[in-house]
Amino acid sequence: MTDALFRNFIDGRFDEPSVTFDSIDPSTGALWARMPAASEADVDRAVEAAHRALRSGPWAAMTATARSKLLVKLGDLVGANAGRLAELETRDTGKIIRETRAQIAYVGDYYRYYGGLADKHEGAHVPIDKADLDVTIRHEPIGVVAAVVPWNSQLFLSAVKLGPALAAGCTVVVKASEDGPAPLLAFAELVQQAGFPEGTVNILTGFGQDCGRRLTSHPLVSRVAFTGGPSTARAIVRNTAENLAYTTLELGGKSPVVVFADADLDSAANAVVAGIFAATGQSCVAGSRLLVEGSVKDEFLARLKRKAEAIRIGDPQDPATEMGPLATQRQRDWIEKIVAESLAKGGKMITGGTRPAIGTGFYYAPTIIDAGDNDLPCVREELFGPVLSVLAFDTEAQALALANDTPFGLASGVFTSSLGKAHRMARDIHAGVVWVNTYRAVSPLVPFGGYGHSGLGREGGLDAIRDYTRSKSVWIKTSDEPIPDPFVMR
Repeated sequence: MTDALFRNFIDGRFDEPSVTFDSIDPSTGALWARMPAASEADVDRAVEAAHRALRSGPWAAMTATARSKLLVKLGDLVGANAGRLAELETRDTGKIIRETRAQIAYVGDYYRYYGGLADKHEGAHVPIDKADLDVTIRHEPIGVVAAVVPWNSQLFLSAVKLGPALAAGCTVVVKASEDGPAPLLAFAELVQQAGFPEGTVNILTGFGQDCGRRLTSHPLVSRVAFTGGPSTARAIVRNTAENLAYTTLELGGKSPVVVFADADLDSAANAVVAGIFAATGQSCVAGSRLLVEGSVKDEFLARLKRKAEAIRIGDPQDPATEMGPLATQRQRDWIEKIVAESLAKGGKMITGGTRPAIGTGFYYAPTIIDAGDNDLPCVREELFGPVLSVLAFDTEAQALALANDTPFGLASGVFTSSLGKAHRMARDIHAGVVWVNTYRAVSPLVPFGGYGHSGLGREGGLDAIRDYTRSKSVWIKTSDEPIPDPFVMR
């Protein structure tokens, strides 16, 4: 199919695009669809529609319980349409169908979770220290939200923004990534079917200079929620100097997975393989740095090598495929550059580092590099691909120092049979998520976010709704006595 045309969703309607761009199937390298390139004028219409919906009309008048029902209905629709949305995500991004089906089915739980919380985030009555005054605190929607998401897992990454924002009563303009926007543009149909009022949710795609810059700097945007890379995040921070929008940033990582000699090595090996080769390594929490105790390093690497070389690479639409292509050619070019530099500087290739002979898609083999040096490019740079860098340690203190020797701090993993060691590492690793004897588990109930260059703020959990509200203090004088003249001495 090369004539599929997707459209932006603005003010409750699908727009016929005036400008389009080609979307490439990563498994073949061929054109499969055309996507709308939103202009600054398109962004203005979307933000203005969201602002109208926020200030007047059905959404503005809707009770929290009514919002709850809409969110629950949206979650149910996502579940019912997970198969179709998964096929689109796989086609447009190359992520394997077995993963997109499972992940998108779970996305519905996020909307149901925030639907359940929509009428339960309460205000407060303050026992004020002044007589004849009654004070309450209200939590009101912060305003129009600009949600900007990357191509990988767009439906999931938009749900952790849309869910709490809509539960709080905000309206939203979502910018899908120009790489692989098909599933999120198709998701707009479900927003429409669920019955959200016009302008409440707007979904568009386009390029950074015209679409992204205008959206994140727009004077009617009060909140920016971004997931992506540090360079784009810096541009967004500069953009928000124009509108002073409250901003959260969920960025990348160079996540360490620490394997001690006393760990269940088979279990740890399975987790390491899943952590770096699932989604072809294109995950912000990919466990791309393996830190393994020296006494078991050779044995553990032998296990990993066997498992990596047994991964079935192929057509992402085939349920038997275990790893698909990278999403873009430029991503593969970047990975090949960094791997070559790392080998030239002393890294040792354990396995991979090649393009599998599979058609014309953007495939790259599962790759393991014995780095030896913590300063190699493959150790320092976020590759966003199936490349695992390995370093050895001899003591717990060395393991902790290596784990924290990075400007990133999103996720981490620790594998050990020692309860004390697990608690110490979980306490001292500088990361927003620490998985112990497991990896890559998520839930709508649990906050998610990073330290350092991995971002600002948290998504998920009970408190996420509050990040989409402003508190308002209401002071009411309860005495019937008139306020005395302040300039009359008594």
